[in-house]
Amino acid sequence: MYLFAITALLVLFGMHRYFWARAVRALALSPRWRRGLGVLVALLGGSIVASFALVRSFPADAGGRLALPVWIWFGFLFYALLALGAWQVAEWIAWGRPRRDPPPTAVDAQRRLFLRRAATGAGLVGAGGVAWKGERSAAGELLRPEVPVRLERLPRALSGLRIAQLTDMHVGPLLGEDYVRRVVSQTLRTKPDLIVITGDLVDGSVEGLRRSIEPLFGLRARFGVYFVTGNHEYYSGAKEWTEYLAARGIRVLTNERVSIGDTGASFDLIGIPDLNSRGLGAPHALDIGRAFDGRDEQRESILLAHQPRQILLTRGRDLGLQLSGHTHGGQMWPFGALVLLAQPYLEGLHTHSGRTQIYVSRGVGTWGPPVRVGNPAEIPDIILT
Repeated sequence: MYLFAITALLVLFGMHRYFWARAVRALALSPRWRRGLGVLVALLGGSIVASFALVRSFPADAGGRLALPVWIWFGFLFYALLALGAWQVAEWIAWGRPRRDPPPTAVDAQRRLFLRRAATGAGLVGAGGVAWKGERSAAGELLRPEVPVRLERLPRALSGLRIAQLTDMHVGPLLGEDYVRRVVSQTLRTKPDLIVITGDLVDGSVEGLRRSIEPLFGLRARFGVYFVTGNHEYYSGAKEWTEYLAARGIRVLTNERVSIGDTGASFDLIGIPDLNSRGLGAPHALDIGRAFDGRDEQRESILLAHQPRQILLTRGRDLGLQLSGHTHGGQMWPFGALVLLAQPYLEGLHTHSGRTQIYVSRGVGTWGPPVRVGNPAEIPDIILT
């Protein structure tokens, strides 16, 4: 945890240092402007660090309102760095590296400074527009896509069964009670038969988020509400959270299998914890063998697993469908390309191998900047046929 914190601080410092170098120092502003903007950039960077501590002193909704401008700045900073970096590359291509080329004439130097200022201004305005639109997208309507999934061994009597998938809510300092209430309302709007929560529900302790999470217990479905852990539960007290959710009526699946349906028509719903559980030991650690032991392979099966790459653990087990989240669909373009370095699937429905399929939801929440660019939040309805 300390290594992660130190790395995060170094990255944060590097981002702000580069922003100051390209958006302030390189524009040859007057000393007064340069000092003033330098102080402003330093304060904005420090405010991100301070927000981690301060927002936990307030209720989640109030803390989120206090920290929102700071985290929108972080989203703006990311896209500003993309624009500034692209312009720096363009300068190198057009003008060559300063150390290799002869010094420009005074006229050329003024022209280059004018172009640099114009390009920097345009890039910052564009980054601001992207960050604003991304924040509006994250705070806006939750999409409710219907995703038909054909399963060969599904009993005909269960054809049309509707599963609402909630994932990556990240209830915490930025997303609190009002947000959870809206998610629950949207989930129930389509009257799902089964509700599954595939991890990263919280970013904080049970004690700190007890009020914020309360609307979640209004979820109701004919075949129940089920939960599996994500990686963020293991940063927030997974044992306490699983006990709390179970005590409030949400069934937690930890290397377990349950039957969904009735004696005449049913399928297996299997749940495994996140990969981050492996250091905990039995019975909390991921154990794919225990989850599948004794299963009748003639029955249809659906696996709940937070990370898409957990599907690699099901090789040879004749799984029908896996439901996952974790990726946020990339959340902020172009992060999707980086996510695919660690996960086999980014979003949507895919055939993995044989008859095994996987659906990866973009989720409903955000992590880091409350910004979504090119990846709107969703609560998919998986319709089994």
